[in-house]
Amino acid sequence: MIINGKNWQSIWYDASGDQVFIIDQTCLPHEFRVLPLENLESACIAIQSMQVRGAPLIGVTAAYGVYLGLREGPDSLDRICHALAATRPTAVNLQWVLKRCRDRLEGVPLDGRVELALALAQSIEQDDIAICDAIGNCGADLMEQLWQEKSQSQETLNILTHCNAGALAAVDWGTALSVVYHTVQRGVPVHVWVDETRPRNQGAALTCWELGQADVPHTLIVDNAGGHLMQEGQIDVCVV
Repeated sequence: MIINGKNWQSIWYDASGDQVFIIDQTCLPHEFRVLPLENLESACIAIQSMQVRGAPLIGVTAAYGVYLGLREGPDSLDRICHALAATRPTAVNLQWVLKRCRDRLEGVPLDGRVELALALAQSIEQDDIAICDAIGNCGADLMEQLWQEKSQSQETLNILTHCNAGALAAVDWGTALSVVYHTVQRGVPVHVWVDETRPRNQGAALTCWELGQADVPHTLIVDNAGGHLMQEGQIDVCVV
């Protein structure tokens, strides 16, 4: 994702300092802050406090949490997975990642677990980027087709989205907003209507900020306005 003109991810590993970093989303949109995840506890706090949020990003954060926990004690896999699972018990990606990590690491000798856990976390990170990129490309195919139908009668393709399903909810690209970003890259003029998304206002605080950083035209609306805009024919497609 583009932030202040530079490419960023929501989470990444810095090999030079053996550190994991995240964007603290509780500070957005007013402050852009990067935080290190130094140990298992900080990874758990990041998920619980919604410094990271969004199903894909929670899963990747959990994978790095397993690595950070094993770095502290390679014999504590069960305790690590239990602590991470308790942060968001209903998060499907979280449970899926922990099962994948446990299945892969349980039979590994203790002296090989830390290195393998890092490689596994990095693989899950890259898989997520590839999946979100593919989602965006598939969705952009549909948006291009829709624009071909609409372009004779209007100047922009009007998209409605809800909450934040952008790069901040994943490692990069996002899910719903990946469709928007890829559509823009293909030269389709878009305008995004953004529901504020109560009660935590992720649309207002995060999606509008993301779209603004990417120079994508957008308008913030109250949640109930989405239905009115659809009724009035001002929405061409909903992407969530």
